[in-house]
Amino acid sequence: MRIGEAAAAAGTTPRALRFYEQRGLLPPPVRTASGQREYGPGEIERVRVVRDLLALGLTVEDLRSCADRLHLLSEDPPRRCGPVEPGAPGSGVVGRRLAALDAEIDRLAGLRASLARRASGDD
Repeated sequence: MRIGEAAAAAGTTPRALRFYEQRGLLPPPVRTASGQREYGPGEIERVRVVRDLLALGLTVEDLRSCADRLHLLSEDPPRRCGPVEPGAPGSGVVGRRLAALDAEIDRLAGLRASLARRASGDD
């Protein structure tokens, strides 16, 4: 299928598909004789995986660092990511993102507590 159809099937835009390809998240697709991109079911599923991971808070750079393994998440059933505890051997991208989220939660909880104290006049 062509880029417009593939984007619609994956729930995204043609521009996003070109961006994912440019960033190395999607391998360069097969081209027709006229140079148009052709996508198959495997590429559509990979785009869905990429979009799901981005929605979970991973960044494009996070995904670039493991782009050679993204296809494993398209398998049925999908493979597990492995250990996710920050600092655990092999925790990798997911562990680092969890640690960053935990740090942000702690920072926001501190801000909330400070604001609540100030609002109640305890500060």
